[in-house]
Amino acid sequence: MIIYPSLDLHGEYSDSAVILTKEFIEDNLILKNEYIIIIHGIGKDILRKKVYEYLKKDKRVLAFKRDFFNMGQTIVKLKIN
Repeated sequence: MIIYPSLDLHGEYSDSAVILTKEFIEDNLILKNEYIIIIHGIGKDILRKKVYEYLKKDKRVLAFKRDFFNMGQTIVKLKIN
């Protein structure tokens, strides 16, 4: 079983969730982690939508998709140089 670094956004406001996601990506690029997990929960889907808006624009993100086994989190593939 592979364990990827994860960021839990439960309880965050959508704007702070985006800031935390950006910082988490920056940290993991420095650490050369190709895959990360962002935990946004299910709820009303507000956090996921806001985070996805950001991920679509970030050129350091190669791909992202909802985890098939846990719909409350997203697997992100980063562009490692």
